[in-house]
Amino acid sequence: MLELHSRLLAELDAELERKHGLPLSSYELLINLADAEGRRVRMSELAEKLLLSRSGITRLADRLERQGLIERQRCPDDGRGLFAHLTSAGDAKLDAARPTHLAGVRRHFLDLLSVDEQRELGALWKRLEGQSPAPELDAVAR
Repeated sequence: MLELHSRLLAELDAELERKHGLPLSSYELLINLADAEGRRVRMSELAEKLLLSRSGITRLADRLERQGLIERQRCPDDGRGLFAHLTSAGDAKLDAARPTHLAGVRRHFLDLLSVDEQRELGALWKRLEGQSPAPELDAVAR
C-alpha cells in the first residue's frame, strides 16, 4: 500500500512540476484554500490537513507567498494566529493545474479499475475511515 501510494504521488508530482512548475504539496495547499470558506484557512489547520509540521507548513507557505500564490493574514481574534489566503494568481495557477492533476489521477489510478472496482474501493475507504470491522467479522464477534 505504501509503495503504491508513494509511486502514485511521485508520478502526479512529476506531472504537475513539469507542466506547471507546481509540486503536488503546493497543489494540495492551494486546493484546500480554494475549497475553504473565504478562500482562507488557519496555518495550523493546513498543517494538520497536509500532514506537515509547523516548520514544514511555514516553508511551503513562504515559497507560495514569494510566488504570489497565497498571502498570509493575521487572525483578528488571535494575534499569534495566521491565515493562508488564496490570491487571484494562486487561483489562476490552480485552475491551470487542476486538469493535469485530474487527468493524472484518472490515468495512473482510476483507469486501472473497473467501475465496480472503483465503487468497491470507495466503500472500503469509507469503512476504513470509520474504522468499522468487515460485516462478516462483526457478525462472528457477536
